[in-house]
Amino acid sequence: MPPRKRTRPGLGFLCCFGSSEPPEINLKDSVPLQLLEFSAPMPPAEELHARFSELVDELDLTDKNREAMFALPDEKKWQIYCSKKKEQEDPNKLATSWPDYYIDRINSMAAMQTLFAFDEEEMEMRNKVVEDLKTALRTQPMRFVTRFIELDGLTCLLNFLRSMDYETSESRVHTSVIGCIKALMNNSQGRAHVLAHPQSINTISQSLRTENIKTKVAVLEILGAVCLVPDGHKKVLQAMAHYQKYAAERTRFQTLLNELDKSTGRYRDEVNLKTAIMSFINAVLNAGAGEDNLEFRLHLRYEFLMLGIQPVIDKLRGHENATLDRHLDFFEMVRNEDDSELAKRFDMSHVDTKSAGAMFEMIKKKLSHTDAYPNLLSILQHCLQMPYKRGGGSLHHWQLLDRILQQIVLQDEKGEDPDIAPLDNFSVKNIVRMLVNENEVKQWRDQAEKFRKDHAELMAKLEKKERECETKTQEKDEMMKTLNKMKDKLQREGVELRSAREQVMDLSTRINDFSSGGVSFPAPPPPPGAPMAPPPPPMMGGCPPPPPPPLPFSCPPPPPPPPPPGAPPPPPGAPPIFGAPPPIPSFNSASTLRSKSIPQPSHPLKSFNWAKLGENVINGTIWNDIDDLKAFEILDLKDIEKMFSAYQRQQDLLTNQSFKQKETGSIDDIYVSTRKVKELSVIDGRRAQNCIILLSKLKLTNEEIKRAILEMDEREELAKDMLEQLLKFVPEKSDIDLLEEHKHELERMARADRFLYEMSRIDHYQHRLQALFFKKKFAERLAETKPKVEAILNASKEVVRSKRLTQMLEVVLAFGNFMNKGQRGNAYGFKVSSLNKIADTKSSIDRNITMLHYLIMIFEKNYPDTLNIQQDLNSVPEAAKVNLAELEKEVHNIKSGLKALEAELQYQQSRTRERGDKFVAVIGDFITVAGFSFSELEDQLSEAKDKFTKSLKHFGEEEGRMQPDEFFGIFDTFLQSFCEARQDLENMQRRKDEEERRARMEAMLKEQRERERRAKKSGASDEVGGEFDDLVSALRSGEVFDKDLNKFKRNRKRSVNQLVEGGGRERAVTKVNY
Repeated sequence: MPPRKRTRPGLGFLCCFGSSEPPEINLKDSVPLQLLEFSAPMPPAEELHARFSELVDELDLTDKNREAMFALPDEKKWQIYCSKKKEQEDPNKLATSWPDYYIDRINSMAAMQTLFAFDEEEMEMRNKVVEDLKTALRTQPMRFVTRFIELDGLTCLLNFLRSMDYETSESRVHTSVIGCIKALMNNSQGRAHVLAHPQSINTISQSLRTENIKTKVAVLEILGAVCLVPDGHKKVLQAMAHYQKYAAERTRFQTLLNELDKSTGRYRDEVNLKTAIMSFINAVLNAGAGEDNLEFRLHLRYEFLMLGIQPVIDKLRGHENATLDRHLDFFEMVRNEDDSELAKRFDMSHVDTKSAGAMFEMIKKKLSHTDAYPNLLSILQHCLQMPYKRGGGSLHHWQLLDRILQQIVLQDEKGEDPDIAPLDNFSVKNIVRMLVNENEVKQWRDQAEKFRKDHAELMAKLEKKERECETKTQEKDEMMKTLNKMKDKLQREGVELRSAREQVMDLSTRINDFSSGGVSFPAPPPPPGAPMAPPPPPMMGGCPPPPPPPLPFSCPPPPPPPPPPGAPPPPPGAPPIFGAPPPIPSFNSASTLRSKSIPQPSHPLKSFNWAKLGENVINGTIWNDIDDLKAFEILDLKDIEKMFSAYQRQQDLLTNQSFKQKETGSIDDIYVSTRKVKELSVIDGRRAQNCIILLSKLKLTNEEIKRAILEMDEREELAKDMLEQLLKFVPEKSDIDLLEEHKHELERMARADRFLYEMSRIDHYQHRLQALFFKKKFAERLAETKPKVEAILNASKEVVRSKRLTQMLEVVLAFGNFMNKGQRGNAYGFKVSSLNKIADTKSSIDRNITMLHYLIMIFEKNYPDTLNIQQDLNSVPEAAKVNLAELEKEVHNIKSGLKALEAELQYQQSRTRERGDKFVAVIGDFITVAGFSFSELEDQLSEAKDKFTKSLKHFGEEEGRMQPDEFFGIFDTFLQSFCEARQDLENMQRRKDEEERRARMEAMLKEQRERERRAKKSGASDEVGGEFDDLVSALRSGEVFDKDLNKFKRNRKRSVNQLVEGGGRERAVTKVNY
């Protein structure tokens, strides 16, 4: 009996499953065929063939598998037949051989899981039931699947998925239920039943919300495979829209992109999930309407690009997984091809869809001088009139316009939309009413406004209390910190004082002993420029004051604290500092210059425009320790000659112009008007009006302001900006004289006049305000000044200590000496400003390569650690911003302010204070703390200036010729150029790798097309059937997309030709007369 021919619905994309290998046939999971016993003797061949055909029909195999089964020997056929019959007649499996048993069990499990919590053992039993059902759906005869469908088993599984609790959704039971649906779809009848069910794909998509990775992968494989079967693609898009509402996503596919981007925890190395997501994305983009509809692919891909898929794809390359890379390559290949086809419509090579201006110019160019141009102008004019207020309901109007345009692009001639949610009604009023309920919005807006006002009042009160608490806490912390520092300083000074007293007593004793013995010693030599001190006279009625204790070096008179590290050099005749040898006398004669044995180039090279240092100035600098001859042993001099030859042919220089768009801001003028009142006012009208505005902002009465000033604002009622404004309205002498004349009319005085009069009654009102303002601003000024001082100090130390910088200077010195001849060469050092001229020397081979690029290549090859030079110079960028003159001026201003505060404190201490006046107590404590903090700042500034001077000397620069912002700015500019050059090299390498990868991919595609062509010639069939598992497997590996690439290109080419030739959708053009 010949094999029965069966017709199966085409699955699309199944041409990749053709293979010369016979399909694998699984008969029994646990018992191998050779161990089965014959239950009866083998019947004649005809009877055996009839029984075996009946068995094969029940298995619902594909045509290819049926042929393989019938090709087996008669002994194998009889073994398979006996095995299946024995399994069906097994009394132990009688109950489980029918779907009724599984449906009842799963229904009961769904009902019980909402009532009881199951332990691990019970969960395993439930999982076994589901796993048995999955196995039965795969291995039982066709009548089992038919009976399962008739008893509505699919609805049973879907109800179980909907009613799962959290524990079940994260367990293996969930994965097994998805596996049952997948096994059901592996059967042609079951697959048709699943696709016909109205809610099946939607319910399956809800399982994406689980954290179980295996479940997610299984769901994505089902959804991706459904995209490839007829009428399945749109169901998947509807399911993803359903999942958007179910999971409260902002946009469709948002969860998938988040999962794809996750790289922490268990998601870090989970390549299977990322591969499943990418295969699903490729299936959604290229199956269904995406096979031959360029507009649909661009529309759907834009949705993924807006969610940020491109940087995620670049990051996924780091997994270096062949299967994942295959899906990534296919995504980018199809995207590049679609972008090229879109650009051809505008006669361009590329369309920048990220730039609104570029897209508008292309549309304008395309429609210029056509009948559609007036319509474009009309669209733009109406867009100008569209509402655009932020935070209002105008967003819905733009959403409506966007959806209308999508429908215009995507709808086919029948009015059908390949994507979901078509717009049946273009009435703006109806759709806006459908999107937003105006009454509800108004109600919520009123309520929100009420809450906003209440919130603002509470926040104002809270801010006031927080400000007061913060100030008190800060003052307390500063006080404690200062007290601790003062305690440490007093302890140190106490130890030094005791030591000095002991030395004085010891010297006094020795002098008395010498005097009584009649022995005299010569006095120490005076400092240079001072008169010779006379010998000590004999004792007359008392002991002369003892000389100060000997110090290693000092400048008379010695200060009380120990000398700072950066003390001036000792006078002539004094012992050298730290035991340093005396300086070697320098000679300016040119005859003493040594000549270096620098290798000479074989032909002239380009010059490196540096400013070299002479040998006579390198002593004691960094150049004294640098030996560039060592670098010549490593450098490839032939390559340098080739790269920077003076006579080689120059290539064209490609420059990219960059335009900087300046942002312009506007300052809103504030117009304040006040109500005119009939009151007594003797103050200038404009001055009085401004004073009233200030008082309205303060929201305090005159008595409250007076109390705050006398108490030095202990309650934090006066902000710093308000104090600054109050200082502008200090009563002048002329104001006070006028107000004194009308003090008997105090009640009739205007608000500003009365305020000025009452403030003038406070003794030293202006000085108090200035003191309070200085006190409030002191911590802020110190916090702004101290980082600048620290930046100069740290940067000065970093440039001197950096080993990487020294290594870099050594290589640059070797480069310059090799490239420069004559007087410009044979250098022992160069000025640091020459570093920023390195990039000016360009290569003769490639003008895009400069000497700086080449140096970085050498560092990467021979000195890789030098590339991390920025780690050594972290403080240099900040130091480059510091103007030392302005910094010293600010420090001087703070010092002057402290002196003025001390003078005012002395005045207030000398007078009788009125009740509530806390000036002396508050300012006295403040001066104690602030004085100590300022002395620390002064010491730090002195040390920073000393370190900066030493750093200048270290690099051979003249002291006083360069300020910190100029000196460190040179290094900062060089570091920025260094980083930019490194980035340029990385971009060049990335472009080179991309070109190589594209070439390899094109070669692979060419080879694939050649294989297909040969297979077609040999008579291979294009229509090969396959089961759902095969489809999922091919989708997972990416093979499903290989053989359809030519089909993509043919369809897309046909689509473009139709549009060019006018075969696309044509709409009537309405001319607009202006």
